[in-house]
Amino acid sequence: MAKYSDIKGFTVQTLSTDTIASQAAGGAWASGGALNTARREVASAKNGTQSATLMFSGYTTTVVALNESYNGTAYTEEADLNTARYEASGSGTSPAALCFGGYTTAGVANTESWNGSAWTEVNDLNQARFGMGDAGTSTSSLTFGGYNGPTTYGNTETWDGTSWTEGNDLNTAKRFPGGAGANAEAVVAFGGRTPPSTNHAQTESYNGTSWTEVNDMNTARFGGGSFGIYTAAIMAGGSEGPNQLAVTESWDGTNWTEVSDLATANNQMGEAGSSAAGLVSGGTTGSVVAITEEWTAPATFNQIQEGQLYFNSTTNTFKETLFDIPAGTWSSGGSMNTQGYQLFSLGTQTAAIRAGGYGGPPVGYQGNAEQYNGSSWTALSAINDSRSNEGGNGSGTVTAGLIYGGNTPPRTGNTESWDGSSWTEVADLSTARSGLAGVGTSTASLAFLGQDSPSYTTKVESWNGSSWTETTDANTARGGVVGIGQVYTAALAATGYSPSPPAPALVEDWNGTAWTEVAEVNTGRPNVASRSGTSTNGLIVSGGSRSVNCELWNGSSWTEIANVATGRYGLGGQGATSTAAVAFGGNTSSSDPAGVTTTE
Repeated sequence: MAKYSDIKGFTVQTLSTDTIASQAAGGAWASGGALNTARREVASAKNGTQSATLMFSGYTTTVVALNESYNGTAYTEEADLNTARYEASGSGTSPAALCFGGYTTAGVANTESWNGSAWTEVNDLNQARFGMGDAGTSTSSLTFGGYNGPTTYGNTETWDGTSWTEGNDLNTAKRFPGGAGANAEAVVAFGGRTPPSTNHAQTESYNGTSWTEVNDMNTARFGGGSFGIYTAAIMAGGSEGPNQLAVTESWDGTNWTEVSDLATANNQMGEAGSSAAGLVSGGTTGSVVAITEEWTAPATFNQIQEGQLYFNSTTNTFKETLFDIPAGTWSSGGSMNTQGYQLFSLGTQTAAIRAGGYGGPPVGYQGNAEQYNGSSWTALSAINDSRSNEGGNGSGTVTAGLIYGGNTPPRTGNTESWDGSSWTEVADLSTARSGLAGVGTSTASLAFLGQDSPSYTTKVESWNGSSWTETTDANTARGGVVGIGQVYTAALAATGYSPSPPAPALVEDWNGTAWTEVAEVNTGRPNVASRSGTSTNGLIVSGGSRSVNCELWNGSSWTEIANVATGRYGLGGQGATSTAAVAFGGNTSSSDPAGVTTTE
């Protein structure tokens, strides 16, 4: 009998360009129109675009008030600032901008507003300083950090279009941090310098109320050019001290990735635009410069797929893309002290907490909690409200955690905070539900989906350390869902159950603003264990009808890898990465209605 392949042959995809990991991975720098006056420590309307922005203030051989507008090709001189300064900060767009702070002969608090033709002095900052980070618009701006000798500040101030209001400080005081954000409610700050010589790679995310430390940049530095939003930003150049840098990194809301470098190592530039189209102008390469470099990433691109074979028609070559799949295995760990399933969990592989759960009759809904140290479990203070949660949730660490929602019964919105020794009831979820998922920390979490009897919900809520606020709904209502991610701005909502398909295999990606459906898991099932890894490199384990399957997510597709020894549903699971995870408890069969103590 003839083979189908002999009759039909094989089809290989033809592409005009090579596949890339992300939009930013395909980005590159090109020369743009130079400033009319070379200068460093330039402020800018950084929410402007690559073809329409302003560059103002700075230092030539003296302090200047110069203001220039860019049209995508060339700069034109416009009306000057009222107060000449450098190391000032800026926000907004070319027709509506803001300039604040800076240095004249000392740090100043002056704020000026641009209406498209002239600058007007408006209300001052609360704290005079210079070398601050900045983000936002002319009516919703954020400034943070800065310096006014001899003090380095962590101060954060918010502009509402009329006045500045002090908010919660950065976790680390610093000068010359980078910043990105569409408005004052969602900002990411990165890098910076604490005098006399400490450079930072640290990244902090702001939710409108407080700052949370997230993943660091690859290269510690200060200054440079930064633009974009808090889930998609670019950091270009900067300095490590004596030397300027050309290094450029892209932020996807979870991790930093090195991308194409600047053509010229540079520091203290003005900046504007998005992670797809931005620019930096002026700065110092050792002496002041007027150069502009424009960053452009492809609007459309071919995403890398695991094991993909394609023909590049431009270079006339066959190409193959491969990803390394971890060759890890599961092994037995120390058993929990108390059986249970439908558990809350938080932490990492070697420092995890299991709380609550269901122990079958006559135990019922549990309030006990235990901590895992990588080899054994130790009893902790019980939670205040005995409950379970299909799919599990929990945020934070073994010293600062959070659990929320669940079934007592009835379904509840109760939230409890863990401080390393005891549980405290705090503000409830807006919508009581069970079967919900969550990611984040004890001060910045995201809770999503679930069942608010008798229906399923798409509701999503964010936690700022004191209260829950409803944010953008997911696309498909379901319960028994699992969350993957370490921060509240980048997460996956995977699997689950609902009255209609395709929920059991469905996966949605959260970028801090919106939910997008992505590739489905290979084996759809609810009540799996995860929160291991990130939204671009994660793991799901077991679940459903006591599956042993383990699947790895690489940011674009799911691959089945090493199975667990014991298939179960309603288990707990934790891991900071996809290569170091722990799974515990769960129900293995109808003969163990109380669940198991097994740890892998």
